[in-house]
Amino acid sequence: MNPPLARPALRDCPGLEDALYPLATPPQGPGWNLAELHDLVPDVAASVPAAVLVPLVPRAQGTQVLLTRRTDALRQHAGQVSFPGGRIELDDIDAVAAALRETHEEIGLGLRQIQPLGFLDPLATITGYRVQPVVALLEVDYVAHPDPNEVADVFEVPLSFLLDPANLATHTLDFRGRPREVFEFRYPAQRIWGATASMLFNLRQRLEAIR
Repeated sequence: MNPPLARPALRDCPGLEDALYPLATPPQGPGWNLAELHDLVPDVAASVPAAVLVPLVPRAQGTQVLLTRRTDALRQHAGQVSFPGGRIELDDIDAVAAALRETHEEIGLGLRQIQPLGFLDPLATITGYRVQPVVALLEVDYVAHPDPNEVADVFEVPLSFLLDPANLATHTLDFRGRPREVFEFRYPAQRIWGATASMLFNLRQRLEAIR
């Protein structure tokens, strides 16, 4: 078990741990957004389990969220902004272990630099995954070493920006013959949209529910 990290900068996000599912009791069931995908993900039972890390960095100027941009050569979600993560493998004890492993593989962060806090609601994706987000603290002095085969960029965005409803928009795209609404943050430097934006929206929802 890693020693607790200092948390003074998280005072700008009161109630965070109360808003999360405890590590000992991960959420069950399908993705919270499954109703919106009812005719796009027909076989819920066949959903592939996956996990991502939602890394929070407690900087003096305020909590930051670490994100990555995938390389343009990947088969799925090429060039998109995402959290570190991927499929839960047979060797992974649970979703936390998978998220930590993938984070190490993708951006080179070790276990001692990460303290998991709890879970958001699982998310269903149109590619057939049930993604379990794991919210965690990062040491402020972390140094990312991205795998160039997977990650083109590692960057931080202020959590306050991502929690401000004014910065979140929805737009409609055509997918498999029907319109589908997706979330997108109005962030000037990177396009944060789709599943990543939905997970951040879920974080805001859970924080608002306890206030």
